Amino acid sequence: MLFQFENFTLDAGRRELREGAAEIPVEPQVFDLLEFLIRRRDEVVSRDDLIEHVWKGRIVSESAMASRINAARVAVRDNGTDQRLIRTIARKGIRFVGEVREQAGVAQASAARGGESERQEITFARAADGVNIAIGRSGDGPVLLKTANWLNHLEFDWQSPIWAPLFSRLAERLSLVRYDGRGSGLADRDVEDISLDGFLRDLDAVTVTIAEERFALLGLSQGVAAAISYTVKYPERVSKLILYGGYAQGRNKSGSALEREKGQAMLALMRQGWGSEGSAFMRAFSSIYLPNGTAEQIRWFSDMQRMATTAENAARLRSACDDIDVIALLPQVRVPTLVIHARQDNVVPYAQGRTIAAGIPGAKFVTLETENHVPLPGDPAWEKLVGEILSFAADA
Repeated sequence: MLFQFENFTLDAGRRELREGAAEIPVEPQVFDLLEFLIRRRDEVVSRDDLIEHVWKGRIVSESAMASRINAARVAVRDNGTDQRLIRTIARKGIRFVGEVREQAGVAQASAARGGESERQEITFARAADGVNIAIGRSGDGPVLLKTANWLNHLEFDWQSPIWAPLFSRLAERLSLVRYDGRGSGLADRDVEDISLDGFLRDLDAVTVTIAEERFALLGLSQGVAAAISYTVKYPERVSKLILYGGYAQGRNKSGSALEREKGQAMLALMRQGWGSEGSAFMRAFSSIYLPNGTAEQIRWFSDMQRMATTAENAARLRSACDDIDVIALLPQVRVPTLVIHARQDNVVPYAQGRTIAAGIPGAKFVTLETENHVPLPGDPAWEKLVGEILSFAADA
């Protein structure tokens, strides 16, 4: 949904605030606050309402709340004196008082024309061991192939508040190829082999369908190891290698007893609370993966789990990721490589990204200042991530 007021547009789907054509950078929590006030503009919003919906029940000081309200005012060129758009109601709360016009955003307009499937073409390929892999293609331009990560769903990811903005931006300039690997999404779920070798068979099956002789390869999180392995094996096909938020060694290979214990604890929680929004697993999962996530984004994580795969398959996939070890392959990478990692990443420590960058000859290393494993739209780190990927992949 797009909310327009004065010369401003708040794009809830892309999580962008614009004044005219210029984007205004705002912190994720400030964006959440502004969006909440606009959606509830017909009523006075109390402090308790803000705590429940913006801070998701967490304790917050008066000064911290006042700071976020002030930041929202600054973003829309308002202030505490004029209160042109955000008005304080004494002893009651605050209210957005600007005149707002609503219109459907990109995702809704697409749905009105017949659904998200118009944005991509889905086909299937068969891996060497007979597993059917689903492939999605969207956009035009140089080919960027994204390897599968832990959980994917070609159709559902286009609807998510986390992945859809990223994929849309990439597809504006590139021919984006994604796929659901074995065990999840539209690929075969009932499979015998879930391992790094199996992941590479899936990737091989997808690359056979790409007519171009060379393409850029993007690995995100658990997909980084497969991207590295394929590049070492077929350097003649990979023009650029882009790695974000990944690791060369899984928890079971890192030599740390604590990391192995963490992995086992996560698997136990996963089998009990998979896809349940109020479960202990979901609380732990969202606090680790999206510590600054909105209620909508956290709900999507829960829905994504139910859509993507079963609890047992998720655990098998997670176990396979914990057994990954491609550390010895790093010095063998011989294509231009970009490594990006979040400094405060709670899922994959920053040191893992640094290890990959240091191990690949000539790799460029970029640090994002965020604690979310996946940067969220509206976060300056998100814009930096998209910009780095586009400039590196599209640069001939």
